[in-house]
Amino acid sequence: MATGGAVNVTVRFFASLREAVGVDCLTVQPDEPTLGGLRCALAGLLDAAQWEAVAARSVQVALNQAIVKDDAALAEGDEVAFLPAVTGG
Repeated sequence: MATGGAVNVTVRFFASLREAVGVDCLTVQPDEPTLGGLRCALAGLLDAAQWEAVAARSVQVALNQAIVKDDAALAEGDEVAFLPAVTGG
C-alpha cells in the first residue's frame, strides 16, 4: 500500500450522479491521499455542472462500502462511491 504518496482509487457515481457526470466509473490519483484530496482532484477533472452535482450537500460518500467524512484516508485500490440522496414517497 502507498503511504503519503500518490494512490489510484476507483471512483463510482450512482443513479442521478452517473447521469450528471456522464460516466459510471473513473480512476483518479489525488494529490493528497484523503477523501478531501480526491474531491479537489475531481473538481479539476469535472466541468462546473458535473462538479456541482457531485459536491451537493445531500450527496453521501462511501469508501469501500462504508459512509465516510472528508478526512478519511485513501489507499491504493480503494473504491469511493458518490451516492445521491434517496427520496421516496
